[in-house]
Amino acid sequence: MAHGGVAEARRFAATRPGIVAFALVTEDGKLHGRNADTQFRSASVAKAMLLVAVLRRAAARSLSAHERALLHPMITASDNDAADAVYESVGDLGLQAVARAAGMRHLQPVGALYETRITAADQARLFFRIDGLVPKRHRAYARGLLHGVIAPQWWGVATVARARHFAVFFKSGWRTAIEHQVALLERFGRRIALAILTSGESAADGRATEAGIAARVLAP
Repeated sequence: MAHGGVAEARRFAATRPGIVAFALVTEDGKLHGRNADTQFRSASVAKAMLLVAVLRRAAARSLSAHERALLHPMITASDNDAADAVYESVGDLGLQAVARAAGMRHLQPVGALYETRITAADQARLFFRIDGLVPKRHRAYARGLLHGVIAPQWWGVATVARARHFAVFFKSGWRTAIEHQVALLERFGRRIALAILTSGESAADGRATEAGIAARVLAP
């Protein structure tokens, strides 16, 4: 797993339209990137934090059928109605609790889930540590959801990493002029996390930016 591609990824990101940030946490826990502490509106990337919040709340018990009925579509299909219901119960206090546990430094809840301010560095920290943040009894379930995103939502980092034989656990977020993707990537017993946040790009440009950064960071 080569890390020399970070410099290439920085140069590529600088040529892209809009604002582009990325953060890579390497297997030694070190963080590399560009604009890694710049805040963006979260869009649906915040749904991964909701997942962690619900699973931590259920640390001493099995998930209810109702919780599963919300979490599965919220992550695998990025269902907004399910996420809104989860957010109503978790709230900004729940997001902040996950942020503290994950070592985030710049999370800024604003009372509206998809407007939550996030940074690439914080999201990469979250995904790098996500197995340890989720209670052991729910760990396989969380990984299954993050790996089981529906086929039409595999693009950018996810498709590049899969083609290079990584196991991919990820969440995307998108809306007008926003394209984000955050992933935990595992191969040969080693793991890294990559977060790419963009604003001011079209959907096509944003996804090309995600793929281009991933291709360089994950260069053989």
